[in-house]
Amino acid sequence: MAYKWGSPPQSRTVAFYHRRVGELVQEKLKASGLTWEEAVFRNDLELTREDLQALEDELLATGVRFEMSADISKHESPDKYQTAEAGEFTLAAADEQGRIVVGGGDNVFKAGDVTGIARFISDVDRVMDMLTDGVPPDTVAIIDDSGGTLTAPILEEFTAVVCKGGSVRSHLGILTREYQIPCLMNAQVAGLEEGDRVQVEYSVPAKISYAAEEVEGQGHARVWKLT
Repeated sequence: MAYKWGSPPQSRTVAFYHRRVGELVQEKLKASGLTWEEAVFRNDLELTREDLQALEDELLATGVRFEMSADISKHESPDKYQTAEAGEFTLAAADEQGRIVVGGGDNVFKAGDVTGIARFISDVDRVMDMLTDGVPPDTVAIIDDSGGTLTAPILEEFTAVVCKGGSVRSHLGILTREYQIPCLMNAQVAGLEEGDRVQVEYSVPAKISYAAEEVEGQGHARVWKLT
């Protein structure tokens, strides 16, 4: 079977939507009696919000719960999402350099390792404060969600980014690659607080998302807390 990204869907949720959206489009096309060329630009044949809500209801009715892209998801819609406990990162002991591994994630592109200050950015108020007062030097932005819209106005001012959601194909991953801001996506971190000094291993090769067969651990970079 051929897959859109060269490999099977990463979750049951993705597999469901790929299949059902395709089926729904085919149903609408058949009912219209038009050819694809005639129908493709018809606004009245587009999927509606009601269509997509019906698909979500259909999926949730089976007992499946969405995988969280980031911590913010469980706060916004706790009844729709799985709990995070199974995927929490376990802290390791400090190494000979006094560094403690506090997490890791998928490297967007290969760069030099970065040392900076962890600053958590998860809401508009924090972004507005940084727009007004400026982004502090050496900011390694710890971001909950994978959308680039929240941090777009200040993205260029970050020294580096660690994002808990998404993938290297996500909007934020694309933006950081274009701006050449070192970035980890799909990260797990634990035991890290605002203002902690961190080192992030951006020197590993980038995560390759389009490969037919991905190698386990490929593109995975570590995050250290400096003691």
